[in-house]
Amino acid sequence: MQSPLLQHYGQTQVRDRMSLHGSKIAKVIMGPGQDLMARTGSMIAYEGLIDFNPNPPQLGQMARSWATGEGVPLMTATGQGELYLADYGKEVIVVQLAGEGLSVNGKNILAFDSTLQWTIERVKGVSMLSGMGMFNVVIRGNGWVALTSKGTPVVLDTREAPTYVDTDALVGFTDGLSISPKRTARFGSLIGRGSGESFQLGFSGQGFVIVQPSEDARPTFAVRG
Repeated sequence: MQSPLLQHYGQTQVRDRMSLHGSKIAKVIMGPGQDLMARTGSMIAYEGLIDFNPNPPQLGQMARSWATGEGVPLMTATGQGELYLADYGKEVIVVQLAGEGLSVNGKNILAFDSTLQWTIERVKGVSMLSGMGMFNVVIRGNGWVALTSKGTPVVLDTREAPTYVDTDALVGFTDGLSISPKRTARFGSLIGRGSGESFQLGFSGQGFVIVQPSEDARPTFAVRG
């Protein structure tokens, strides 16, 4: 193998628990007691001794999430080595939580530390006509989370000004932000991709919102999922 190829595409030397390899692969350093919850089928490669369990103990919680239509098919990864994850070439975002909470569209979750707490919670201010699922996965605690985005995302600082987002393009946001719905009926055919009247969510407070450039392909009138 020619060394220039390895220099350009070879493994990165970052030793954080989670890091990016390029923009579309998450690299996870696995070790004893550092189990990982990952989207089923997201493993693309690994080095070392790593096992995967497609039926983790959280199956009961997963069943509840499926009942809401916001199911997140997860597997547990355990062992020691380096694990590489991806989701059909989507951009990857790595976040380290330090006691905060992150509310995420279930379709955008790639992986998170098993020590983090996660629940399925209703998104305040979202109606059945918004084009967005009414429930998100909320992850809280101290640890690492990897998300995906259909294209290069933009992260908006909600401390700077009230921030409005097309619900179809919303990836996730800091848990605890003030949320208010907004409709733009008169110009609905021009703004956003909603049900004929544009629907946005407004965010304000201490935190951020992650937005992807490609809107979710779910049916406009889908209540959930």
